[in-house]
Amino acid sequence: MSTMNWKRRFTLCECAVMVLLLGHMTSALEVPLDSKVLEGLPQPPTITHQSPKDYIIDPRENIVIHCEAKGNPHPSFSWTRNGTHFDVEKDHKVITRSNSGTLVIDISEEKAEAYEGVYQCMARNEHGTAVSNNIVIRQSKSPLWSKERNEPITVQVGVSLILHCRPPAGLPPPIIFWMDNNFQRLPQNSRVSQALNGDLYFSNVLAEDTRNDYICYARFPHTQTIQQKQPITVNVLNVDAMNETVLAAYLNDTDFLGDRPAGERKPSFMYPSGDSSTVSVLRGETLELECFADGLPTPEISWTKANGDLPNDRFSFHNFQKTLKITEVMEADGGDYHCLARNRLGNAQHIITVVVKAAPFWISAPRNLVLAPKEMGMLICHVGGNPKPTITWLVNGVPIENSHKDPSRKIEDNTIILSDVQTGSSAVYQCNASNEFGYLLANAFVNVLAEPPRVLTPPNYVYQVISNRQAMLDCASFGSPIPKITWFKDGQTAIVNGDSYILHENGTLQINVAQPLNSGKYTCVATNSLGNRENHVYLEVKEPTRILKQPEYKKVQRSSKAVFECKVKHDPTLIPTMTWLKDNGELPDDERFVVDSDSLTINDVTQEDEGTYTCIMNTTLDQDSASATLTVVEATAAPPIIYERPDPPRDLELTDQKERSVQLTWTPGDEHNSPVQSFLIQYEDSLHEQDVWNNMTEVPGTSTTAHLDLSPYVYYSFRVLALNDVGLSEASIPSNQYRTNPASPDENPSDVEGTGTEPDNMVISWNEMTGLQSNGPGLQYKVSWRQKDTDEDWMSIIVANVSEYVVTGTPTFVPYEVTVQAINDYGSGPKPEVVLGYSGEDRPTMAPESVKVLVQNSTVAEVHWEPIPPSTVKGKMLGYKVSYWKEKSLQKEDSKPEKPQELTFSGNETEGRLPDLQPYSQYSINVRAFNGKGDGPPSTNQKFETPEGVPGPPTFLRITNPNLESFTVEWGPPVDDNGRITGYILKYQPINNTEELKEMTLLANETSVILENLKYSTRYKFYLNAMTIKGSGPIVTTAITIMDEAMTSRQVDIATQGWFIGLMCAIALLILVLLIVCFIKRNKGGKYPVKEKEEAHQDPEIQPMKEDDGTFGEYSDTEDHKPLKGSRTPSNGTVKKDDSDDSLVDYGEGGDGQFNEDGSFIGQYSGKKEKDTAEGNESSEAPSPVNAMNSFV
Repeated sequence: MSTMNWKRRFTLCECAVMVLLLGHMTSALEVPLDSKVLEGLPQPPTITHQSPKDYIIDPRENIVIHCEAKGNPHPSFSWTRNGTHFDVEKDHKVITRSNSGTLVIDISEEKAEAYEGVYQCMARNEHGTAVSNNIVIRQSKSPLWSKERNEPITVQVGVSLILHCRPPAGLPPPIIFWMDNNFQRLPQNSRVSQALNGDLYFSNVLAEDTRNDYICYARFPHTQTIQQKQPITVNVLNVDAMNETVLAAYLNDTDFLGDRPAGERKPSFMYPSGDSSTVSVLRGETLELECFADGLPTPEISWTKANGDLPNDRFSFHNFQKTLKITEVMEADGGDYHCLARNRLGNAQHIITVVVKAAPFWISAPRNLVLAPKEMGMLICHVGGNPKPTITWLVNGVPIENSHKDPSRKIEDNTIILSDVQTGSSAVYQCNASNEFGYLLANAFVNVLAEPPRVLTPPNYVYQVISNRQAMLDCASFGSPIPKITWFKDGQTAIVNGDSYILHENGTLQINVAQPLNSGKYTCVATNSLGNRENHVYLEVKEPTRILKQPEYKKVQRSSKAVFECKVKHDPTLIPTMTWLKDNGELPDDERFVVDSDSLTINDVTQEDEGTYTCIMNTTLDQDSASATLTVVEATAAPPIIYERPDPPRDLELTDQKERSVQLTWTPGDEHNSPVQSFLIQYEDSLHEQDVWNNMTEVPGTSTTAHLDLSPYVYYSFRVLALNDVGLSEASIPSNQYRTNPASPDENPSDVEGTGTEPDNMVISWNEMTGLQSNGPGLQYKVSWRQKDTDEDWMSIIVANVSEYVVTGTPTFVPYEVTVQAINDYGSGPKPEVVLGYSGEDRPTMAPESVKVLVQNSTVAEVHWEPIPPSTVKGKMLGYKVSYWKEKSLQKEDSKPEKPQELTFSGNETEGRLPDLQPYSQYSINVRAFNGKGDGPPSTNQKFETPEGVPGPPTFLRITNPNLESFTVEWGPPVDDNGRITGYILKYQPINNTEELKEMTLLANETSVILENLKYSTRYKFYLNAMTIKGSGPIVTTAITIMDEAMTSRQVDIATQGWFIGLMCAIALLILVLLIVCFIKRNKGGKYPVKEKEEAHQDPEIQPMKEDDGTFGEYSDTEDHKPLKGSRTPSNGTVKKDDSDDSLVDYGEGGDGQFNEDGSFIGQYSGKKEKDTAEGNESSEAPSPVNAMNSFV
């Protein structure tokens, strides 16, 4: 039944009204049975229970005719019998049950036939009358078999035979079966079988069919009685095997069928007869077609349908293929059915034409209709049947044409159209559809009500469902007009039809695939024109029960231990129950089987323990199971342990799915004898970075689950890698993709700055957000700014795909408040942090003033200046730069200006020191301010002079023209005179002597002096420094030995003589001869004493002068120290004899001269090593140029 609200009057033609009604009706309102709802709610009667139309009664029991109805007020009941009023109160044998229309008729003292007839019940209240079907009461009957005498039947072997049953007609018809005298069913097969009418068919008889107790039984189900027919005797003869005398005597008292034994023959039909037949059946009933064939050998029966196949799910064969049964017959089942009988000699076919008729059946029965005043509605009685049923309408049990006229009611064939209904026009309408095969009667009330909405679903009901399964949330309601149901989740936006949700007409909310994020509070609101009512229910989406680590195939040795693991994950709020089975049965009652929370241990395994073991985890909502097989083998040597990387995890599953998190579970792979230390979880975002896997988190190796925090608007796929001591496993197969819903941004761009690049702009920059940070499509940035400490409004602009925005037309270097906020299609990010920025800088426009220089000494000065006004800085004041340079020397007229030097003073400093100045010089200086843009103009150059200072060291100090009587000391003036040179101070004294230091003051223009009358054979050291009016400068030194210098000069003279050169060659030749002799002797094994090394000369005059002594003795060979002809003897006047003796050691470097095995001398031919000369107070300065030059003579 359908209803709809009409908000305006229609003045269209009747045809148009029908079209609108058919196109816009909504589902009818069902009146609930809830007594709390019904209380005070008017309702016409409705028949809720009645006896069947054809009611066969047992005469031994009371007759009970049911008629139950509901309504408000509760209806009263009345009956008709055979079309007239049945006054039950006048018949004391008839009792009506309290608050019911059900009749109980006591027939203990009356025959049941007296109450046979057609009964009809009427339930009535002030809102209408409902009527029941016509209930035909008939007494069940089980009549006796008519008396008959059955003559014995004699037949030849091989002929066909029919034994007729012909049971008495009963009500209902009896059930037929054949038995013998011992109440044993007679065997039936493809040769012998029973027809639907009870007859027993033999396709051909055999000798063993001879018997005298073929008895047909009829069982009457209502009375539970069994009637039997008189036994039938059948004699099967083989005439060819009997002589005529015996045959004649045997046939005198029997009916003989056939004159000779029947031979093999092709099939023919015993039933049905002929080539074709016709069968009628009603739609919805069961069709049974049967064929019985004569033939030898016994024929095989098969069935086909012409021009079509047998209905797959509704047909079956019975009675050894002789019966075709089709249930719930439909019109399409009509047609020709071919029954084919076949044996090896041929076949026969019979065509059965099936004609399907139909008693009336409902296509759409009229439904109760609840209308609000002024509404419109329709009652539709849509039936089918063959022949087409006749439809008649009644109202309150009275033919509608005989009822009072109602202008709001119009009948159109099988439809009653109601328009503009009024309060008080409630009624019960009956639709009666009938044809020759039966009738249908339906009651449908029209209840005109004005009721505000009521929600019938219990409040605060909690629905529990497993994740990824369907959830149905009920919102049963009542109201007139029909309430509109709206659903809300967590008090937010209304739920609409879509991929995730389906809203049913009855108010039920269907969630196709429930996810954890669907958990929460749901509110359904029922609304009509008279008000609204809401109800809250709760949905809890539970994690599915999953076996994370399944039991694995075990191959163990006898008497060892087998352990099956079964690690399970389940929702923590559900109570789990673990059960273990062996071969789908209970575990053996044996203490060797130990069941723990997540494992089964079998100790001391025996051969009988082999089998399949199954663990089953049950919760109140779901279950999961897994199995593994145990194989027991004989004991063998243990194989070597092999350590490998773990296998990748498997069976990744996402559970506890929420908006911002998900639970990832997996099953670990084989550890390969090395325990897993940790699991690495990676994710791929196929929306923003496809095929890029990022590390997400790491969990301990004992975990098989991880709670992952997610970001909105990401298409996540996860994979897991396992790590053990050997290495990292391959990645697991990725999980199913999990798409998080978009949301407004959780954060704003980072590193927001406002910095000007030009004097009239400000560049607002930030770090662009990634796709992972965007939280949704349409990522943009709202850039806002305003000048600080002003009343200006915020200026804003929205940009996308950039990381900076340039604000132009700004004053130079003024502070701005800057914000950058992320926004997307789903909203704005959090309130952004205000950042202080500045517009662009310009160079300072003013030079520092009042620049003053205060000279501290000849090398240091202080400079002071006044800071420039802040308004002229034009940016962030970074400090001041002081440039200064030497213009000229006040001593040297030809000096050139030097390159300027620059000192930087940060911040607001207004003074500084100028270090490392040159004394007695003229300097220029200026000061300029600088900021981030650059330097401002310099101040006017200021000049200042440095006073004189002490001079630098003389450029050199050397001894020239040495002889035994005098020598000359020369020097160069200082490079840095640092003023006017006033003179030099020369000091000297003997080394290692206590004589007083002698000092000479020399004039400024002097650069040399001759010294005479110095002590012979004495070493002197000289000191020289220059002077200005400020004092003496650094000292330079040198040293000289008087004797060494003269002697060296003589040696040079001798060395240039030819005789000296010849002598040296002779000595060299002698040494060569000695070396050869030593070489030969050594090869012969001779021993030669080596003279002890000569004592070192004590006379310092013949010792070579070391290069760092500043003396003239440079030649180091020992021979050079021997007195030569014309040379002066040593000061002690003696020369040791041993000095002329050569020692091989002396030719080597040191006293460890050695020979090789071949007699060659290892030591290099060189002078004897000199002993170090101890001169503790000798100067460490470098030798004077004079010494250096003489050392190479």
